[in-house]
Amino acid sequence: MNVIRAQEISDLPDMKHVEYNGERVYIKHVDEENQTAVINYLEDVDKDVEVKVQDLEEKKS
Repeated sequence: MNVIRAQEISDLPDMKHVEYNGERVYIKHVDEENQTAVINYLEDVDKDVEVKVQDLEEKKS
């Protein structure tokens, strides 16, 4: 995924199907300068994880 799309998804009111390492995640914040995102796994919403945006994958439904 690219940074622009990650930011778009982060700003949307509805949740999109995004995966990191095969698990569904929620994008909380995107850092365009560092090309990273803070995500939460849907199964563990209390734990923030910082990942490279390029490692996120949007799944089309």
